[in-house]
Amino acid sequence: MAISTFQRREVKFMLTKEQFEGLMPIVHQHMNPDAYCVGGKEYGIYNIYYDTPDDFLIRTSLAKPYYKEKLRLRSYYSPAAQDASVFLEVKKKIGGIVTKRRVAMTLQEAESYIQTRVKPYYERFIDQQVIREMDVFLNCYDSVAPRQYISYQRAAFFGKDDPDFRLTFDREITARRHDLTLAKGSYGSQLILPDQRLMEIKVPGAFPLWMSKALSELEIRRISFSKYGTAYKNYARETAAAERQGAQKQERTAAYA
Repeated sequence: MAISTFQRREVKFMLTKEQFEGLMPIVHQHMNPDAYCVGGKEYGIYNIYYDTPDDFLIRTSLAKPYYKEKLRLRSYYSPAAQDASVFLEVKKKIGGIVTKRRVAMTLQEAESYIQTRVKPYYERFIDQQVIREMDVFLNCYDSVAPRQYISYQRAAFFGKDDPDFRLTFDREITARRHDLTLAKGSYGSQLILPDQRLMEIKVPGAFPLWMSKALSELEIRRISFSKYGTAYKNYARETAAAERQGAQKQERTAAYA
């Protein structure tokens, strides 16, 4: 069993193909690929987001409150076997500072825990502490269930001089609102264009000078972008459009009756 804790700022940028290609030589000069980028290649990240039946957590998040939190299940393989190791994560954002606490378990244990609250046994105190935090979350939102699948391909880097400075590039951000299990493969609708990259800077303090200079020279601007939030807004728009079409069809049918 493994646990990780993160506390940092996370700043996002949407890059065009030209901006991405212009930035990468600078990134390679100052940063190294992280351990998941074997041979410098991308890796897949596959997530299930949990929410209430009325999507309370994501609707609250989109309102940009001072404090927000979410629960997700993450795998680095797709599809994941029932005995595969996955990570259950509670991610919180307080005044712009992000903290993430996660604990490893098998996919079968994770799905069972969410449904029944029967948790795996952990020997280490720190693991017990995190699973108690999960208990608090689930007790607060006792109706949570899988509501959104999101996957993407990621290239990640850490600073040569400052390993706490991290940089990620995500593409093929894929979302769906059905087949909500990591045991299913990655498929669904795309949230960004094929030649775009969602870049995220993860840093406990200020940006390095070389990064600030590169952002300015390449005219890369900060954006507000949530993968889950974007997927939910797309779903809400599609649902509303379908309801309008249904109402209009009923009106036309009634007019000719």
